[in-house]
Amino acid sequence: MPKSPIFLHFFLLLVLTVFATANATAAQQFKEAPQFYNSPDCPVITEEDDQLDGEESSILCSDQAVHVAMTLDTAYIRGSMAAILSVLQHSSCPQNIAFHFVASATANASHLRATISSSFPYLNFQVYSFDDSSVSRLISTSIRSALDCPLNYARSYLANLLPLCVRRVVYLDSDLVLVDDIAKLAATPLGDNSVLAAPEYCNANFTSYFTLTFWSNPALSLTFANRKACYFNTGVMVIDLDRWREGDFTTKIEEWMELQKRMRIYELGSLPPFLLVFAGNIVPVDHKWNQHGLGGDNFRGLCRDLHPGPVSLLHWSGKGKPWARLDANRPCPLDALWAPYDLLQTPFALDS
Repeated sequence: MPKSPIFLHFFLLLVLTVFATANATAAQQFKEAPQFYNSPDCPVITEEDDQLDGEESSILCSDQAVHVAMTLDTAYIRGSMAAILSVLQHSSCPQNIAFHFVASATANASHLRATISSSFPYLNFQVYSFDDSSVSRLISTSIRSALDCPLNYARSYLANLLPLCVRRVVYLDSDLVLVDDIAKLAATPLGDNSVLAAPEYCNANFTSYFTLTFWSNPALSLTFANRKACYFNTGVMVIDLDRWREGDFTTKIEEWMELQKRMRIYELGSLPPFLLVFAGNIVPVDHKWNQHGLGGDNFRGLCRDLHPGPVSLLHWSGKGKPWARLDANRPCPLDALWAPYDLLQTPFALDS
């Protein structure tokens, strides 16, 4: 059946919009960041014969390094660049930081790698390929489409993706900046048994993260029995990868995701499986290490204030992202704290 002119008009408009957005994303160019150097009392990490892949610096396997894991994609690359700069700028030993970036197997990894290298030519980093199909079959739709991106679930697979020599890692989302030394966070003691550490928020309504179907099921509602379960945000975590591997926690998370496909027990993307497996069994970290929610809620992304207390990390979790609001000339007051880390090369700067 022939399509109406109105239908064709809107279809063409949609195609052009998607094409323009893709081109704008691909055309982003970033300034080169300053180089940051270790302070005199930083440990010296020497090159060794057993280098990763025979080429990479031994820092990528060193226990003396601070290992940072982040996801990397074109949609959030601007946020990632700002986060990297903030980590380096506030570190006392920036040359001892190893970045482990996880990118979708379908992404242009060489372009992402070149983008990072161009702005941070001295950075110690590796890009790992994440097979989207390994998790896509398990993802259920959530309250916000951005939360359904397979790469959003990559944090559950870090123990499989990173080399076995990486024993502890700090996982960071791409929509945050640090204003403190990441080594302090990385050094969080995990005790004898804990797998991860993160700021806990025990005043949050924990029951709201799961559906009535979950709480009304006698077997499921006992999941948190004998656990002082509290909400924690998975955008900032210190993870013992050795203990994660020993406990096969990726499988435990996947089992909850498989149950979610059969009976809807939660609504909020990759967070609830983490809560189901870990809530009540993590090491609590000072709230200053995740001043989260600055992106507002998952629907409107309204402006929010900081939580009371000191700040070591600002996190724009929620719908509103600082770069988008700044570009739209509708920034929230706290977006001004993100702007100094923005490495995007403006058209004016490109012409000059």
